[in-house]
Order: sequence, then structure tokens, then C-alpha cells
Amino acid sequence: MTLSKTIGIIGGGQLGQMMAIAAIYRGHKVITLDPAADCPASRVSEVIVADYADVEALRTLAERCDVLTYEFENVNADSLDVVADKALLPQGTDLLRIAQNRIAEKAFLTKAGVALAPYRIVKSSLDLADYDFLTTRVLKTATGGYDGHGQVVIHDEASLAQAKVLADQTDCVLEDFVPFDMEISVLVSGNGQELTVFPVQENIHRNNILSKTIAPARISESLAEKAVQMARKIATDLQLFGTLCIEMFVTGSTILVNEIAPRPHNSGHYSIEACNFSQFDTHILGILDETLPKIQLHAPAVMLNVLGQDMEAAQTFMAKHPQAHLHLYGKAEAKYNRKMGHVTVVGVESNTVHELRLKMDF
Repeated sequence: MTLSKTIGIIGGGQLGQMMAIAAIYRGHKVITLDPAADCPASRVSEVIVADYADVEALRTLAERCDVLTYEFENVNADSLDVVADKALLPQGTDLLRIAQNRIAEKAFLTKAGVALAPYRIVKSSLDLADYDFLTTRVLKTATGGYDGHGQVVIHDEASLAQAKVLADQTDCVLEDFVPFDMEISVLVSGNGQELTVFPVQENIHRNNILSKTIAPARISESLAEKAVQMARKIATDLQLFGTLCIEMFVTGSTILVNEIAPRPHNSGHYSIEACNFSQFDTHILGILDETLPKIQLHAPAVMLNVLGQDMEAAQTFMAKHPQAHLHLYGKAEAKYNRKMGHVTVVGVESNTVHELRLKMDF
């Protein structure tokens, strides 16, 4: 057992908040760096109010902490390199750079030997001059995209024109559109030597935002094992510390890796109630180089995201289903499509998921 440490978290959103809670339960102190003084993590930790690229603020955080981590991948890796060595930042900045840039990410995943959708790099609209419409493709910015932002699905001349404008603004990746049967993700946590893996989970999106996660995913044992082995290979190649999420597509008997996220993930929130240890618990254990537990799923679970427009429906749902677990992140304003919280129901059979979805009326 590690004696009490001070953990610095770069980013004070809901992931930083839940990381902090997991750390505090284990007796550690947490300091968060975030541009907003009233960020969700401010409810459970001290906050240094500063931009993520502010080297002096990062240096202050580093000097006050025993270990650093980050809650999302859009952290300035160059600034972190100035203030933190590998001992202070176990995850390192190589992983950040891979996750921040789809070109680097594709190169890493290709080297790791996992299957990907066919793709090519696009540097400008000139690379789309010979475009054909034989296959539907998606143009994605190499950096900065999330929840559907920074991408264009090319299916006609009008969308091709949009894609060319985007390609002239920044480097991009052009991927074949995958007619997938299901989106899944695998959460894996490491301490540099060993790994622990969570059940394969099924993800359903609406308007490019995660709507719900079903654990375990409704796929065969052989497909689930294939996904787990791919996740283990990626994590091993990274010499992983902390929690990593690998997002994948299932198409028939094939699994294709879509992208990686070097931190706890929205799709893993169900683990707080449904597993013996949550993705946040294992993240903290991993970055502190502690022994990692074998993950056990207590019962099937469904996690529903609560967006800004869903707040009233979530309260109604909770009144009807008091056995459900409601998490609200404490954000000051409920904006449209803003992630305000989530609801987890444990012990739900997969054939009742659709019924739950209707009752919550999202």
C-alpha cells in the first residue's frame, strides 16, 4: 500500500473529479489545474486556476505533487516535458502525442499490428483531387476533433467541397467508412509491468455523442476475447501506466480499432457501481505503481449519459427507478449536449435496455 501522496490532475472536468474522488478514498491529497475556478473537480480538490499550457502553473503543480496525471488528451505535451520527468508523470508524454494526433495514432496502431479501417493521410485539398465516390469515407482532422467535431462524411459533391475546405485548414486522415455492427470499447489499466482489463462494453452514440453503454457487450465470447487481446497488445506496447480506453468497431467476425484515449473514459463510468474496482480506482493504482486487482463485473449494467437537455428526464427516471445510481458533475450551467452527469443501472438484462431507454425519454 502506498503511503499518502499528493496527486496533481491536469484538467478539472468530470473525469478529473472522479479521479480525485478515487484518490481521496485511498487517503491521497489532490490538486487540480484547470482554467475554471468552479470546475467539477473544485468540489473535491484544491484548484490551481491556469491554462493547460501555462508552464509556470504546471511547474507549481509539479513542485507540489508526488505524481501527475491528466484527465484528457488535449494537454500541451511540450509544456509538460518542461516540468515533468517520467518519474513524476508515469504516463509520459509520448502517449499524449500519439493520442493527440490521428496520424501518429494510426502509425502507432499499425506498428502494433492491430486491424484498422483503410486510411490515407491528407495534407491539403490537392490530395482529394482524384476523389472517387466508390466508397463512403470520413475526413477527420489530425488534431483537435471530438464528439463528431472536426470531421466530414463524404458522400456527394457538396460534402466533398466541405472536406476540401477542411483539408486546406489542417492535416487530416481520410478513413473508409466502416459499416459496423456495433461499437465497443475496452478499458485496460497498467502499472508499467502488469495489466488489468475491464469487460468489453458496447457503446451506442446519438449525434456523435455517447448515449449509453451496455456491459458486457452483446457479442460472442470469442469476439470479446479478440478485443481484449488487441487491447492488451496496445497497452503492452505502450508500457501503460493508468487507464487507457481503446474504441473499436465490430463488423462481422472482424474487430477494427478506431482510436485510443489515454485516460478513464465516458464509456467506463458504469464500473463505479458494477465492478469490484472502477476505472478511476485502477487509474490511481496504476500511476502510483501499485498492484492491480483482477476486475470482476458484479452484474450486467447499463450507463446512460445525462446531457443538458436531459436533466428533467433524468430526475423523472430516478423517481421511478430509485435503484438506479445518479451522478451529477456539478456543472454550473446545463447546456444543450453538454455532459452533465450519468445514470447507471446494475443488474439489468440486455433485453430490457431498450425499455430503459424509452423510459428515460432521451
